[in-house]
Amino acid sequence: MLKVVKSGFFTSIQDKGRFGLRNIGVPVSGAMDQHASSLANAMLENEHTDAVMEITMTGPVLEFLTATYIAITGANLSPSLNGAEIETHSVHKVVEGDILGFGKHIDGLRGYLSVKGGFLTDKVLGSRSFYKPITQWARLNSGMEIPFNEVTHYEPKISHIITEDIDKVSLLNVFPGPEIEMLTKVLREFIFDTSFTIAKENNRMAYQLQESVAKHQHAMLTSATLPGTIQLTPGGKLIILMRDGQTTGGYPRIFQLSDEAINILAQRTFGDKISFKLQ
Repeated sequence: MLKVVKSGFFTSIQDKGRFGLRNIGVPVSGAMDQHASSLANAMLENEHTDAVMEITMTGPVLEFLTATYIAITGANLSPSLNGAEIETHSVHKVVEGDILGFGKHIDGLRGYLSVKGGFLTDKVLGSRSFYKPITQWARLNSGMEIPFNEVTHYEPKISHIITEDIDKVSLLNVFPGPEIEMLTKVLREFIFDTSFTIAKENNRMAYQLQESVAKHQHAMLTSATLPGTIQLTPGGKLIILMRDGQTTGGYPRIFQLSDEAINILAQRTFGDKISFKLQ
């Protein structure tokens, strides 16, 4: 078990998410960067479905009340153990009383903390992922205690890995959406030739882009959406739905991000540039 001393900007427990419930309006949720969260679990030989801690931009301060082993992947948020800097994408042993903190934001946006065996918060509708409308919490609060099983001895097969620079990737692969035919050839070429800027309105529900594409009056019934669906508003703005995004929408669905592209976008933030490539 660990105690949350300080919660950080937005820290939550996430796993792979909830499935089979979109027909009743329940989003998938789960880790925004599924690749990074799976890597955190893999380094500790956990199940890929085990819950991890998603840490956004500014990290928490955590006191370990029992011994375990940890790994931190994704964004580099300058982690430290008892005041001494530790490496990301490495396995570290912690014991009772150890304090894990975070400092300067180096790259990326979301980091992932795994413990051996995974975090053991309550499951709601088959998942431990925080999502305020159906779970008690949206994020961690100071004073919370997060359970996991004590592990005093473990010999990792891989203690450290080297990963690609997370800030070098900005090209997002997309597939045609159901309403792509509403786009003229000229408009499609404009979208794929444009470098878009992430707006300040970005979170686990959706990312908005600053640049306008083209206004339209395309009418459609409210229809199913998925994480990664790109919608074009009547005002010409692009909205990209993310893991907590709604299950239906009334705007044209012009593109769909690939799974890899969703992970890439999850590590981008306000002011970053992105562009699209049709698959």
